[in-house]
Amino acid sequence: MVNAIVLLKVERERAREVAELLVAIEGVDEVLTVAGQYDMVAILKAKDDDQFAEIVTEGMLEIEGIKASETLIAIKHYKGT
Repeated sequence: MVNAIVLLKVERERAREVAELLVAIEGVDEVLTVAGQYDMVAILKAKDDDQFAEIVTEGMLEIEGIKASETLIAIKHYKGT
């Protein structure tokens, strides 16, 4: 499994549309609006590298309103009880 966090800067007037389009993509688990340097965070959970690449290249990159992004790939997952 490939887990990733994608930090997004989006056009303010398209934020809701962008969020709705993102969560409709298979493999995008959650989308959060946030305060700070970025406007949104997308949590990706892909079954493998191929699905991860598809989420990004055929899904996220096609969405108008995303101005910039930074992707953080999880190396190890720690979970509380």
